[in-house]
Amino acid sequence: MGQLRVPGPTPCPPEVLQALSWQMINHRGPEFGKMIHDVTAKLKQIFQTKKDLYLLTCSGTGGLEAAIVNTLSPGDKVLAAPVGAFGERFTSMAEVFGAEVIPVRAEWGKAADPDEIRRALQKEPGIKAVLVTHNETSTGVTNDLAAISAVVKEFDKLLLVDAVSSIGSIDLPVDKWHCDVTVTGSQKGWMVPPGMAMVSVSQEAWQAHAKAKMPRFNWDFARAQKYLEIGQTPWTPAVSIVFALSVALDMMLKEGLSNIFDRHARVGKAAREGVKSLGLSLFADERYASNTVTAVSVKDGLDVKEMLRILREEYQIVLAGGQQSLQGKIFRIGHLGLITEDDIKEIISALKEVLPRVGA
Repeated sequence: MGQLRVPGPTPCPPEVLQALSWQMINHRGPEFGKMIHDVTAKLKQIFQTKKDLYLLTCSGTGGLEAAIVNTLSPGDKVLAAPVGAFGERFTSMAEVFGAEVIPVRAEWGKAADPDEIRRALQKEPGIKAVLVTHNETSTGVTNDLAAISAVVKEFDKLLLVDAVSSIGSIDLPVDKWHCDVTVTGSQKGWMVPPGMAMVSVSQEAWQAHAKAKMPRFNWDFARAQKYLEIGQTPWTPAVSIVFALSVALDMMLKEGLSNIFDRHARVGKAAREGVKSLGLSLFADERYASNTVTAVSVKDGLDVKEMLRILREEYQIVLAGGQQSLQGKIFRIGHLGLITEDDIKEIISALKEVLPRVGA
């Protein structure tokens, strides 16, 4: 396949793929213990945190479930600010575990409004936590997390952050922005296959954990901490994913955080400008347009399904369609992790040739 440009999983560098072929080691042995401590320390550098951080063998969704069940109890009031499909998923999780969720929804394509969040917190003083998706891949929107955090902490509430498709690609200083639980997934900007969630936990989250009554076993942070102290995970980890992550982290730190963020900003701008040069419109409010995925509105008559098929079969370029209510109304270009401006130029060039064939 020439270019896999969905919002995840993302392409893996050759060095990462090679690491996946390493022979298994004892996940209760000293070699793995050294590796998990090393990987955890390097992840903290990219999370920009000194807080606790754990590896969970699961998708990003498992990490988000962990954020909820480790900090909340059934009946707790929770404010959720969904701006797309993944924000709604985060919201639904809290409801399934018995939280009383108060949603402050934004129109899809728009960002969450910090002032609306403030008004909701003023109206409902009993709220315990706020759920926010930093980067919503279903709509191509990046929320102003710094502004949202300032509001949340003005009211001294927990901030649980879905950073699955942002951290590692977009600047998210976890400690500076007072994020209590921050979750990401290996298959996004980390350039590693699916199978691992990485979660940071603040002292305030630990205080909530001590009182939380939602059921948890596999995702219990206390177990994760107990085993990390001896260089292990509570349960059998995805050992090969840890191998791959260790290599990817070295590559990322060599490039440097500021360079990674700058590269994604350049690539995001190239994607947006390229799309507009074809006469298409961005779906997201451009003030909050994501640097990891660009959502493109589809004009009447454009056959998205056929366009994606032609790109995949004739150009070896895989893009994503819309989700849920946006199916057939948008398509999405993922540009996170292993990506350059030249990759975007190739995609725009292919689109220029294909669009007239599918009704544009």
